[in-house]
Amino acid sequence: MLSPLVKGALLLLLAEACFAGIGAIVKFTSGTASEIQVVFFRNFFALLLMLPFLYKHGFGLLKTKRWYLHLSRALTGIISMYCFFYVLARLPLAQGMLVLLLSPFIVPVIARFWLKERPSRLTLFSILLGFVGVLLALPANYGSAEAVLLVGLLSAVLVAVTKTTIRYMSDTEPAVRIVFYFSLLTALLSAIPVPFYWQPLNNDVWLAFIGMGVLAATGQLAMTRAYAVAPASDIGMWTYSSVIFAGLFGYLFWQEPVSAAWFGGVLVIFYAGYITTRQRLF
Repeated sequence: MLSPLVKGALLLLLAEACFAGIGAIVKFTSGTASEIQVVFFRNFFALLLMLPFLYKHGFGLLKTKRWYLHLSRALTGIISMYCFFYVLARLPLAQGMLVLLLSPFIVPVIARFWLKERPSRLTLFSILLGFVGVLLALPANYGSAEAVLLVGLLSAVLVAVTKTTIRYMSDTEPAVRIVFYFSLLTALLSAIPVPFYWQPLNNDVWLAFIGMGVLAATGQLAMTRAYAVAPASDIGMWTYSSVIFAGLFGYLFWQEPVSAAWFGGVLVIFYAGYITTRQRLF
C-alpha cells in the first residue's frame, strides 16, 4: 500500500509528463495556429473528454457551494496558459518549461500563508536544491530573452496559485468535479477571442489539438488527485520532473542539444525529490 506522499508524487510525475507533452504540441503548432486557438482547443478537447464523467455521475457532479473557487482557478489557469504558450512559442522546449519549474518555489509560500502548511527545513532545502538542478539542466543562452522570461514568471505565479487552490478546495470537491469545472470554464472563457484571431488549420494541427486535449484531461486529473492526497508544500517540487520530459521531447523532435550539464541537473533534481520523500517515509 503506497503512502499518500508517494502516491501524490507518482501522480504528479504523470501529470508533468502530460504537461511536457502539451508543451511539445504547442511548439509543434505554433507556426500554424495562433496562441488564442491553441489555448481554446486545448480546453475544448479536454472538455469533450470530460463529458463521459458528467454522464457517469449525472448533474449531481456539478453541485457545489464553492463555485467562486472554481471560477478563480479557471481565471488564473487560463491567464497562465496564455503566458505559458506565449513563452513556449518563442523559446526552445527545455527553456520554455522553466515556466512550470518556477512554481514549486511559490507554492510553499502561498500554502504557508493561505493553508497554514508549514514546510520543514529539509523541504525548503530540497526546493532550493531542485532550483540548482534546474539551472544546471537548462541551456544557459537565454540572457537575451528577459521579457519572455518575465511573462514566464507571471505564468509560474499563477500556476502556483492554481495548485494551492486545488489543495484548498479538495476537502469538499472531488478531483473529477474540479477538473470538469476547470475544463468547462476555461473552454467558455477562451472561446471569446477565437473569432478575432482565427487562422486556417491543416489536418496535422487538428490531430495535434486532439492529442493535446487527451494529455490535458489526463494531466489535470492526475495533478488534481495528487494535490488532494498530499500537501502542496511537500510534493510541489516534483514539478521539476517536467524538465526531464521536456529535454527528452526537445531532443527527439527538434534535436535540441542535451549536454552533460543537463544530465547533472537531472540527477540533482531527482536527489532533491528523493530527500523530500524520504523524510516522510522514515
